[in-house]
Amino acid sequence: MTSSLIASRNALIKATELNAKASPDFAAKLAETQALLKRAAAEFTPLTQASSLGAEDVVITHLIHALQLDIPVFVLETGALHTETLALLERTQAHSRAPIVVHRPSHESVMQFVRQNGQDAMYQSIALRKECCSIRKMEPLARALKGQRAWITGLRQAQSSARAEVPMQDDSEIATKNLSKFNPLARWTWGDVWHYIAEQQVDYNPLHDQFFPSIGCAPCTRAISLGEEFRAGRWWWEDEAAKECGLHVKS
Repeated sequence: MTSSLIASRNALIKATELNAKASPDFAAKLAETQALLKRAAAEFTPLTQASSLGAEDVVITHLIHALQLDIPVFVLETGALHTETLALLERTQAHSRAPIVVHRPSHESVMQFVRQNGQDAMYQSIALRKECCSIRKMEPLARALKGQRAWITGLRQAQSSARAEVPMQDDSEIATKNLSKFNPLARWTWGDVWHYIAEQQVDYNPLHDQFFPSIGCAPCTRAISLGEEFRAGRWWWEDEAAKECGLHVKS
């Protein structure tokens, strides 16, 4: 890690100061995103937003509120989230115009997994890590999406090579799951996201100020260093190709 980066961290530079830099065509992207959210709300019912409470998701929730759209939000509270994420969840629930629905994993399933494999099982093998993700994320996600016609996510094309082709509207799983997925920030840059947060003074996870661009469960997320990829802090002990929990992996 460079001395300049260490100095930056010690000074706790805000993520808004460090990252907020709008693209030249940001206004057009914002209008495109707003139009997509309005159309989704008008044409797809029921519809919900999936929020990890990361930077992208707080932007989408803010846009939903600003546009006065009746789109509820759900959060997967895995039982392993950072304290900072849980605090942001409470603040979001307290101030949200839309309902914030929290889905948690089966307590018995979590206890059985820990009993059999230990709390640090995710570090032992990709198979065990994915089993943990399945219990803490995938099963609650299935409950959250039951009966929904579409859902909204914070996926962006620039987040990783696996997401480089993410469309703004994804209908590829209608046949298998009867679900459409909307990715209203698909074409936004990281600078666009933080420009919006700074401009609109959106509340965000303070872990972003500590060089956590992508935030998941505490045992599986770390800060990144200068020059590392956007999602390098997620499951950093695994091969790059394996770095998905399953939430956005198509069947």
